[in-house]
Amino acid sequence: MFHVEHFRRKMGKIIALTNQKGGVGKTTTAVNLAAALGAAGKNVLLVDIDPQGNSTSGYGINKRTVKASTYQLMSGLKPVEECIYKTMYPGVSVIPSSIDLAGAELELVDMDNRESLLRSRLLPVKSNYDYILLDCPPSLGILTVNGLNCADTVLIPIQCEFYALEGLSQLMTSIRTVKRLYNPAIDIEGVLVTMYDSRLNLTTQVVDEVKRFFPKKVFRTIIPRNVRLSEAPGFGKPIRYYDPSSKGAAAYDSLAAEVIYNNSKGETNG
Repeated sequence: MFHVEHFRRKMGKIIALTNQKGGVGKTTTAVNLAAALGAAGKNVLLVDIDPQGNSTSGYGINKRTVKASTYQLMSGLKPVEECIYKTMYPGVSVIPSSIDLAGAELELVDMDNRESLLRSRLLPVKSNYDYILLDCPPSLGILTVNGLNCADTVLIPIQCEFYALEGLSQLMTSIRTVKRLYNPAIDIEGVLVTMYDSRLNLTTQVVDEVKRFFPKKVFRTIIPRNVRLSEAPGFGKPIRYYDPSSKGAAAYDSLAAEVIYNNSKGETNG
């Protein structure tokens, strides 16, 4: 019997990484989860739709000199195939951001089907990848709406701090709105606790609170606060290639294994 879930999975899974609160490890997760999935034998496309372009520079790509980026892709100036940069790291390709993307919010407002631009532009290559990761801006504007409209699921990184859940109800409202208006199939991939410091009593309270807010949706993997993780972007390398023996590298390998396992359950059960 044919199952829709099998078809979706064969087409490649699109996961949007988003949290409108900045500094929660969203881009760190996009860069390092892509590398860990690639190292695990998966074919991954990382799409940087954040005008800050930190996922782009996290792979050593200069966002000031790229000729084809998410701006050209979403504006329809270049086909998706011309916007993909194959990295030196196994299994990972990137569609970079560029400085032009900062003005795209205003330009896209006047375009037809502006909420669906990214989805339609990525469709021709969706079946080429096991996973497509979207690094969304830390805001709930038109670029993030495009990411949510395009995605099968949403991965939400949450920093282990006192105000961790602040603003999350607004994000969940946005996801529900996109689900109602544009993308009825969107679901939560999981919630990832980042910047965990076991020496602080507060952190265990935050983890418990996150689990109450998102029952059964919190990843078992927790990303520790790790100096090597924060150093790696300055060298334009994912953590597993900057310092493979670090706690940060081990954590993202564990997250990749968890993502792969969770999605293989869907295939076998579907």
